[in-house]
Amino acid sequence: MPPDRPVRVSRGGPAAGPGDREAVARLRELERAAAPLEPGPAERRALLEAVASHAERFLENLEDAPAFVAGAGAAAEEISRLAPREEPVPLPELLRLFRIAVEETGLKPSSPGHLAYIPGGGLYVSALGDYLADITDEYAGIDFTGPGAVAMENLLLRWMAGLVGYPEDAAGNLASGGSIANLIAVVTAREAHELGSADYARAVVYLSDQAHHSLDKALRIAGLGECVRRRIATDDRLRMDPGALEDAIQEDRSRGLRPWLVLAAAGTTDVGAIDPLERIGRVAEREGLWYHIDAAYGGFFALLPEIRERMRGLELSDSITMDPHKSLFLPYGLGAVLVKDRRAMHRAHRYRAHYMQDAAGDDRAAIVSPAELSPELTKHFRGPRLWLPLLLHGMAPFRACLEEKLLLTRYFHERVGALGFETGPEPDLTVTTYRWVPMEGDADAFNQALVRAIHEDGRVFVSSTRLRDRYVLRLAVLTFRTHLDTIDLTLRILGEKVAELEERGAG
Repeated sequence: MPPDRPVRVSRGGPAAGPGDREAVARLRELERAAAPLEPGPAERRALLEAVASHAERFLENLEDAPAFVAGAGAAAEEISRLAPREEPVPLPELLRLFRIAVEETGLKPSSPGHLAYIPGGGLYVSALGDYLADITDEYAGIDFTGPGAVAMENLLLRWMAGLVGYPEDAAGNLASGGSIANLIAVVTAREAHELGSADYARAVVYLSDQAHHSLDKALRIAGLGECVRRRIATDDRLRMDPGALEDAIQEDRSRGLRPWLVLAAAGTTDVGAIDPLERIGRVAEREGLWYHIDAAYGGFFALLPEIRERMRGLELSDSITMDPHKSLFLPYGLGAVLVKDRRAMHRAHRYRAHYMQDAAGDDRAAIVSPAELSPELTKHFRGPRLWLPLLLHGMAPFRACLEEKLLLTRYFHERVGALGFETGPEPDLTVTTYRWVPMEGDADAFNQALVRAIHEDGRVFVSSTRLRDRYVLRLAVLTFRTHLDTIDLTLRILGEKVAELEERGAG
């Protein structure tokens, strides 16, 4: 209830009572106890020098260090026992634990010998960009509070839109990776086609068996698990067949289903295949389907004229995913989604909140903020990790590095075949498959043993997959530190391990 009469406050402020003095004393005490969270200039320099020296030792030893160390061992157990506690732990001890438990176990993604999965990179200048983002702690979700941060990220997205042939007013978002980028695209497509829960069981999604598993996951997370998934046949190079796609759409319409979404790839994970994007795009356009291209791996190869020609049709898509932490060699944690229709993306992700009314009233409110274009509200300032290396290095080294990886892959494909390996299709990008077919015994078992032998050796790290029910090895050349000597080493190791296994009668 309101007071019976106004409360008068003296111009000098209310007099401090005993309770106030105790509160002030406690506040001063807590301020002193929290002071270590704000180290002074000298301590900051010492901390930075210690971490930088540790990082320099890591980088200096990287080329000669194993790409893979099997097993976690005692180091992982040691780091798992050191839970947060009241007393501080000295930085040298923490760096020691980081080295033995993180740097010296498992796969080293930054190694030139990382030739598996779809490698990232770990550009040094990207780390400096992250350092600036963390120090300034800019919030990149709302233009009102972070106009410079949002402008930087929007600049990068416009640059990507231009690269794939999207209009300048296309929308986009810098996400944590391709999985979240694909989810954003799927949700946008769902809302653009006004699918409700009653429609899901009749709605049809078209994709090949080479589609990345994050797309199935995105459909499920978006509540579309009941949708019909139609797997479209692929050709002998594992690229989606546009004719089979068109036939499937027409058949589904005749059955009373609702064709809705086509998912194509510009660089599949298993073999690096580029689907016939233009022909697929024309089918989707004629049939009125949302067309999404997963170019998480291959998208930035469009910087090369030769590959951009093979990717004709990118511009026909309604949405596209691209990962700078793949083919722009950045550290893990940066993907991007572009959507041609800005309004569709905004409708799918907009929000209202009373506590954000100041931002809504700002004269820059016409700018759509990143928080209205993705599920994220708390959004890390991801822009500097891409902006700084692109601007500092310029584009020429990136183009050179991409072309080098293409040529290294073709070189490997030719040489591994000359060694006697059975090879997969000519590589579209920087992934190629191969396997050894022994004179006797089971080929799958032999190649499983071959992968284990390479992992135990540890100098390089390769992976395997299954293609049309056959176990095959695959090589993915994308780490920016991988050069000709690494590929020659890999070929030598393959020859050595095959000879050893055949001598033992493996398989």
